[in-house]
Amino acid sequence: TLLAWLASLVPLTVMANEHVLLLHGLCRTPRSMVPMEEALRAAGYVVQNLGYPSRSASIRELSEQVFGEALTAARSNGATRLHLVTHSLGGILARSYLAHHAVPELGRVVMLGPPNRGSEIVDRLGAWKLFQWINGPAGGELGTTPASTPNQLGPACFSLGVIAGSRSINWINSLLIPGVDDGKVSVERTRLPGMADHIVVPAAHPFLMRNRTAIRQTLYFLEHGRFEAPPSS
Repeated sequence: TLLAWLASLVPLTVMANEHVLLLHGLCRTPRSMVPMEEALRAAGYVVQNLGYPSRSASIRELSEQVFGEALTAARSNGATRLHLVTHSLGGILARSYLAHHAVPELGRVVMLGPPNRGSEIVDRLGAWKLFQWINGPAGGELGTTPASTPNQLGPACFSLGVIAGSRSINWINSLLIPGVDDGKVSVERTRLPGMADHIVVPAAHPFLMRNRTAIRQTLYFLEHGRFEAPPSS
């Protein structure tokens, strides 16, 4: 059963008032993060599964809106340590907020499929009206040029683990992306200078945050500051 699986994931020692903020990706909702939310709650964390209108504003505007409110709520709820777990665009919102604000309670951060160095999809399709209508202002900021928002935010100055996907269900997108990709971003472009660890799991971009290996590795990183090494043969 799901509950039995959650209970068997990773033995954790979670301190009292240790919180996790979950942040979904572009064109998604908090429902996409529910399996991760349930695993974190089962492990003993206090969890906020955040929603935000991802197509409505710029990355900076969205980050200020969502994190400002969430941090106020966590602090009022007694949070003494605060972790972040993000999917896709959510990771860039986290980087944007942390680039402009000190968060003394910040613990560890896990990003799933983040376009940390942008995506060639935006380079090739970002000027299309349909792309702009679907993805909004924030989506248009995720290109690979030096001037793109992800490439202007700087290295990770916090404890960061990145989980990339290596399978795609969108072969058209994958034709536009050099190297191994998850249908939205290449494995290589998920990497960020300053990160503590990086792993690749066999999952497509839309399903990374529901992947059991990714969930287990997220829990492990929050506990240890690194991912769990595969058993040696």
